[in-house]
Amino acid sequence: MPDTESITRVAQELADRLLFPAALATDASELVPRSHLEALAEAGLFGIVGPREYGGLAANIATYCSVVEALAGGCLSTTFVWIQHQTPVRTISASSNAALRQEWLPQLCSGRTRAGIALGGLRAGPTQIEARKVDGGWLFDGDVPYVTGWGQINFLFVAARTTTATPEVVTALIPAEASDALVPEPLRLLATNASGTVRATIRGLFVPDERVIGVEAYHSPPPYDGGGRPNGSLSLGVANRCGALIGPSPFDAEVDARRRQLDAATEQTMAEARAAAAELALRAAGALVVAKGSTSLFPGQHAQRLLREATFLQVFGSRPAIRDALLHRYLDRATPADPG
Repeated sequence: MPDTESITRVAQELADRLLFPAALATDASELVPRSHLEALAEAGLFGIVGPREYGGLAANIATYCSVVEALAGGCLSTTFVWIQHQTPVRTISASSNAALRQEWLPQLCSGRTRAGIALGGLRAGPTQIEARKVDGGWLFDGDVPYVTGWGQINFLFVAARTTTATPEVVTALIPAEASDALVPEPLRLLATNASGTVRATIRGLFVPDERVIGVEAYHSPPPYDGGGRPNGSLSLGVANRCGALIGPSPFDAEVDARRRQLDAATEQTMAEARAAAAELALRAAGALVVAKGSTSLFPGQHAQRLLREATFLQVFGSRPAIRDALLHRYLDRATPADPG
């Protein structure tokens, strides 16, 4: 298993040797090839943020973000499935429940068990997923707009919220299996369609206490919420690949500058850093389309795929603060038409 110093190099090799050459075929597929996910598991990447004692790599945030960037530059669909898995790994790793860690982390870190996320209970405003305590467990009800990895994951990491006077967030791992209580509806996306993203309807889903990871007080995100730093690396990965296909250009230096901006961002400035990275991805993809000319319009060309992926990243993992920062960046570039 590679150590944290070499894992970025391993991820880049996988992106260049396996993911990118197959990216167009993956983009046209119903699901990411299982062989892609197995290759990431064999490299230890499903456990990148997990503790070493459970088979993880215990990578720091800088290493993790570098790996996200490398993989996203290879195939965003594959990376989109893989990155969801890291939330339950991080959450269970931080749990004080030793039995819970022993039960789940070895299989999650190895990639033998893969997980997606439904975090509607953490969002600002009314909860997407409601939790109600009953004998022996909880009942979950809600509508989840996006669940990624359906057909490729074994479990779903769910965050539901109580509607009591002092709301609490209930996190649990539930089987990613269709039932009367959990109904997936396939979605057709502009990009990363092979990620197996569905809309999920949850009605009266019973979650036994032994499946519950934790119950904690709910805290509404602050207005300046910029989400996670690693999601910014998805935009950098797409921008980097566009730059590589264009050839030496000012985009190379700008990717470095946006990476430094993300690394230096505080909780208050992360939204602006995320917006700047997303805007860069779209500009770089647009430049690639222009550089490649009319052939960019054909399905078998990377330029059109990367442009669609850059568009996808304008809204993926977004927050109101990121959306506002992005709109300001685009609208500030607009100039009034010449009246003459």
